[in-house]
Amino acid sequence: MSYQSRKQIILKILEEKGEAEVKELAQQLDTSEITIRRDLGTMAADGLLFRTHGGAMKLSLVNQPVSFAQKSNMNASQKEQICRLAAAEIQEGDVIFMDCGSTVFKLCDFIKNKRIKVITNSLPVVYELMNTEVEINLVGGEIDKERQAVHGAVAQEHLLRYHADKAFVGVGGISVANGLSAVSEKEAEMTVGMARQAKTTYLLCDASKLETTKYLQFASLSLIQVLVTDETNDAILAPYREVGLRVLN
Repeated sequence: MSYQSRKQIILKILEEKGEAEVKELAQQLDTSEITIRRDLGTMAADGLLFRTHGGAMKLSLVNQPVSFAQKSNMNASQKEQICRLAAAEIQEGDVIFMDCGSTVFKLCDFIKNKRIKVITNSLPVVYELMNTEVEINLVGGEIDKERQAVHGAVAQEHLLRYHADKAFVGVGGISVANGLSAVSEKEAEMTVGMARQAKTTYLLCDASKLETTKYLQFASLSLIQVLVTDETNDAILAPYREVGLRVLN
């Protein structure tokens, strides 16, 4: 197989997975690890990828803080399952809000070919959806460098100008007794702002956040209409259905 053919396959794998190790690429391309290392070095020099210890990462992840890239890759299979369910709810022509949560970010992989409009305060979401079928409206305001997100009073005012069919948000914790909680007042404000301006609000939440409460309790469960999770234990999910939430899992 020629270098050009290997290059295209490597780029496709990185686009789908975000990152990959040399050993994994060598197995998939049926070639030696020495050849893969040489290819990755050449591609990195050409600005096509970011070389990591033992492999490579696609450039769009490098544009984000390392902490966010790592967080978005935690519980990756669960987040993928959640976002497949959420993406199935999005129709052509929809206007949607997307917040800066790492689970919501994964939704990008499943909506790139949809003719929709996304309003977001997340720079990683903008990077990921740029040059796709999606129209992007970036919320204005002050940028939080660590979270690569826009927050503040101006951002809140921006949200009030728009109405969306659906909002896709994340939280630090959710419980039937205490509602929604967060680790940041700024992010809580954006969650509330998006939910209030959307017809339907979807909370994307992996099982680790169910029945947990963070330090800032900011809203009751009535703020959201749909809970999307990977949890399959009916005993845990039943109370959420009983209080009126639609649950997708």
